Amino acid sequence: MSEANPKTPAADQKIDLEAELKASNIQDVLDKLDRDLIGLKPVKTRIREIAALLLVDRLRRQFELTSETPTLHMCFTGNPGTGKTTVAMRMGEILKRLGYVREGHLVTVTRDDLVGQYIGHTAPKTKEVIKKAMGGVLFIDEAYYLYKPENERDYGAESIEILLQVMENNRDDLVVILAGYKDKMDKFFMSNPGMRSRIAHHIDFPDYRPEELLAIAKLMLAQQNYRFSAEAEKAFAQYIPLRQKLAHFANARSIRNALDRARLRQANRLFARRGHELKRDDLITLEAEDFLASRVFREGKLDMDGDEGANPPSQR
Repeated sequence: MSEANPKTPAADQKIDLEAELKASNIQDVLDKLDRDLIGLKPVKTRIREIAALLLVDRLRRQFELTSETPTLHMCFTGNPGTGKTTVAMRMGEILKRLGYVREGHLVTVTRDDLVGQYIGHTAPKTKEVIKKAMGGVLFIDEAYYLYKPENERDYGAESIEILLQVMENNRDDLVVILAGYKDKMDKFFMSNPGMRSRIAHHIDFPDYRPEELLAIAKLMLAQQNYRFSAEAEKAFAQYIPLRQKLAHFANARSIRNALDRARLRQANRLFARRGHELKRDDLITLEAEDFLASRVFREGKLDMDGDEGANPPSQR
């Protein structure tokens, strides 16, 4: 009979889970997720649950309680600007700190990065992307565009087949996250049952509420050394629900673009006062007029030269 591994804890040895959590350094990643993203409570809860699963699995290994490596491929669904890329990035950090991937880096791609335009082009493109992502997380944005059954000359199916093989055979060193609108992802999975069977975690990202978007705006401004005046905050609180009703609204992304437009208006307002001395407060404070000038207020139409542009944002 072979001797027991001297590093293996005795069967009756107790483990301090709090100490193991601290040693893993994943708590600061979870805290960072809370700081980086306003709201999204269901998403954050699910990420914490996955982190707990992985931590317990690591403890089981210490006792040589063998089991298959948990399937960690995921699907993130929701509208643009709801934090999917940020959560994917933090997920990579968690996986690295718990030893499930080597690097924990995030590689973000779309169909154009994976699918070629002629015979023999798709396989090398897809394999090159996988090579870059190996040891980390591969985030495939608008993944449903990989599958175009109406086009007989489309090569997306070839890319899907390669991905399926890698997701099955290399799941101990690569996590694939598919992202996109929920209804389109549902149709994609119906047409690709092999892909559905490899996705263990489906996480839906809800749209932000107006008060959450206002909090996001304050956070964005603070990070860039700007702030609202009291009246500007009231004006922006009125702006948000109006903008949400317009086409191509992209949650936090549209908020960021609106703030960029306001900063442009502020700069022009200050420039018009040249000849007058400016104080620090003038440089950091956005006023109500910087927002009320938007056509969202004047006409309820898109501001064609700025944030509320004509082109729909790509999903992230």
